[in-house]
Amino acid sequence: MDFLINVVLPLSLAVIMLSLGVGLTVADFKRVASNGRTFAIGAICQVLLVPALTFGVITALGIEGELAAGFMLLSFCPGGVTSNIISKFAKADVALSVSLTAVISLLSIITVPLGVAWAVSHFMGAQAPDVSVAQLAIATFAITAIPVGLGVFIRHKSPDVADRIEPILSLLATILFALIVIAAVSGNWAFFVENLGKIGPALIGINAVLMLIGLGVATLAGLAFLQSKTISIETGIQNGTLGIFLAPLIMNQSEGFTVMSLPSGVYGVTMYFVALPFVLWYRSR
Repeated sequence: MDFLINVVLPLSLAVIMLSLGVGLTVADFKRVASNGRTFAIGAICQVLLVPALTFGVITALGIEGELAAGFMLLSFCPGGVTSNIISKFAKADVALSVSLTAVISLLSIITVPLGVAWAVSHFMGAQAPDVSVAQLAIATFAITAIPVGLGVFIRHKSPDVADRIEPILSLLATILFALIVIAAVSGNWAFFVENLGKIGPALIGINAVLMLIGLGVATLAGLAFLQSKTISIETGIQNGTLGIFLAPLIMNQSEGFTVMSLPSGVYGVTMYFVALPFVLWYRSR
């Protein structure tokens, strides 16, 4: 288990972010500047609406303590490579999806540590661990920004190499992520079974409502359906691997997976079932 936490987990996340980076070009970042309004709508949905809805749902359901902090941790995580893949299957604006994922992932260096520090203090009270915002920021930077930057560099210097390794990295990232999810759930199996009635429906409900909210906000803002589909997916899909990775650091736990990692672990499974009907619907439009 320690090998999974200390080696496989960070490796998995690094590979996931590297696979995102090799699919990026400088033009993707320029696109954000040239389509500032569309990006701003996506950023507001992901950075503000996702945590706000999550907070409302777990408060209404009476979810407390470390588990509640785990839900909020997941809500602060940016979208991952999965959102880009789902956007492709849904015939959405993949370029917008990739740009949003990349920039929000870089912003997470600031948003995740600050959000987590508040959530842990709010939900865990006297039992809250000392959260170092600086340490979390460094860890988030090391595991997200550096691999993404390396991937962009590879794409810029050698597009052919990037094209060859991108599908390999994506497959490897998927396999590693599956192992992490299985380990996170099995490592807290008793707690998982005990709280499944709350965790499962809450995550599925949050996921589905967020995708609808993203679609609704983008549509009301006057975006084309192609972009609205993308905003919907980016709003509803989070990088659960980052949540699983950060949870032990937040709880100062070096052995085993924490209760805080459970929402991210369970979400890693349920998000595919939630996204499927949306993908089928979006493909038909």
